[in-house]
Amino acid sequence: MKVLIGIPAYNEEQTIEGVIKSLPRKIKGINKIDILVVDDGSFDNTKNKASKSGAKTLVHISNRGLGGVLRTIFEYARIEDYDMLVTCDADGQHRGQDITKIIEAIIKKRVDVVVGVREYNTKDSPKIKVIINYIANILTFFLCGIYTNDSQSGLRGFNKKAINVINIQTDGMEVSSEIFKEIKQNRLHLGEVSVKAIYTDYSKMKGQKVSDAPDVLFRLLLRLIR
Repeated sequence: MKVLIGIPAYNEEQTIEGVIKSLPRKIKGINKIDILVVDDGSFDNTKNKASKSGAKTLVHISNRGLGGVLRTIFEYARIEDYDMLVTCDADGQHRGQDITKIIEAIIKKRVDVVVGVREYNTKDSPKIKVIINYIANILTFFLCGIYTNDSQSGLRGFNKKAINVINIQTDGMEVSSEIFKEIKQNRLHLGEVSVKAIYTDYSKMKGQKVSDAPDVLFRLLLRLIR
């Protein structure tokens, strides 16, 4: 069994080396673990630092957005015939041991998709992100017909079936909800595991903002009515 860890990255030269070094290289029952960084048109040194850290790298000539990057990662996983795909953020928010938990959950629980549900009960948890995630969870449920405790988590795992049937169409941040629409439509089995998020001043600046919400919702609605 071989696993791909896919990392969307845009101007992440500050953190990408540390993220790659923190990732698990050996997991029981897994023969091979590869790391792929997709540089989404960065204008800093993200690609070079990722390559020097031992990751495979692909580069978008222009910035396409999170959805565009995830589409590239899924296409790569299909072409290279990986048995499992795990996506994680490039800002240092996720722990290596939690990626191991995601992989083990797919194997032991025999589910198609596993979401890493971030713990928001720590003093470092940014309150605005808690609110955004709560609203996004509700909207994802009403618009996509499936409930999750962390619709915006970047830490997710997919087995081979999910890799082959999930068809990402959106380019922006609305992809986080679109993935759950794909889970529902393709009758994939969803599981969740609790993970710890590491919040630094840097990671708090990343991700969705309140000002992004109207545009994300509009794009998601357009996608759903097509």
